[in-house]
Amino acid sequence: MKKLVTICWFAALIVAALPGVGTGAQEPPDRSVRPTIRVTADATIPVKPDQAILLVGVVTQAATAQAAAANNATQLDVVLTELKKQFGGTTDVKTASYSLSPNYRYPREGGQPTLAGYTATNIVEVKTGDLKQLGKIIDVASQSGANNIQSLRFTLKDEQPVRTRALAEASVRARAKAEVLASALGLKVVRILRVEEGGGFEPRPYVQGMAEARLAGTATTPVETGTIEMRATVVLTIEVAQ
Repeated sequence: MKKLVTICWFAALIVAALPGVGTGAQEPPDRSVRPTIRVTADATIPVKPDQAILLVGVVTQAATAQAAAANNATQLDVVLTELKKQFGGTTDVKTASYSLSPNYRYPREGGQPTLAGYTATNIVEVKTGDLKQLGKIIDVASQSGANNIQSLRFTLKDEQPVRTRALAEASVRARAKAEVLASALGLKVVRILRVEEGGGFEPRPYVQGMAEARLAGTATTPVETGTIEMRATVVLTIEVAQ
C-alpha cells in the first residue's frame, strides 16, 4: 500500500510540473507586447526655383526609315548649334529620348493596314540655371527647327537643405500630435519605437504650346517661375503607458 501511495505522489508531481496542466493554469502575460500609437504629420516648404529643365526636340516623317532619321538629325543639329551658340555657357544639353517607328494607314472598310512611312523623334533635355533666359531659349529652339516642346519643369539645384527643413518641421508636428493623443487618452509617451519618412520634391510643370511660341514673333515667350514646394511626411510609432 505504501508503494502505491508513493507512485501516485510522484505522478502528481510530474503532472503539476507540466506547463498549462492543472486546475486554473494560465499562460504568463507576453511582456514583449507594448501599447503603442501611430501618428502621421506633413510639412510643406515653398521655395523659389533656381533651375529649369526643358524637353525640346524634332519630329520628322519620311517614306523610309533612313530618310526620316537623316532629316531628323539634320534639323536637330541646327537647333543644337543655335542653342549652344547663344546659351552654351548657361545650359547643359543632353539626349532625353529617341525613337524611329513605322506609320500605318488603316482602310476604312477594314483589312490589312499598309505602311505609310516612318516617324523619327529626338528629344533633348536643356537644363539651365538662368531662369531669365527661359523664354528666349524656347524661342530660339522653335525658330531654329524644334517642332516638339514637351514640357518645362522648375526644380532646385540642391534639394537637401529644403528637405531637411521640411523633415524637421514634420517631425515636430508628429511628436506634438502624439503628445496630444496620449494626453487625451490618459496616457503618457514613453519612447519613440520607429520613425518613417516620405514625401519629396514636387516640381511645378509648365507646358508651353508650340503655336503660342511661334506666334510670339520677335517678342520673347513669357515664362513665370512662381514657387515650388518640398513636401515631407513623418510617421512615428510611439510606446505609451498609463
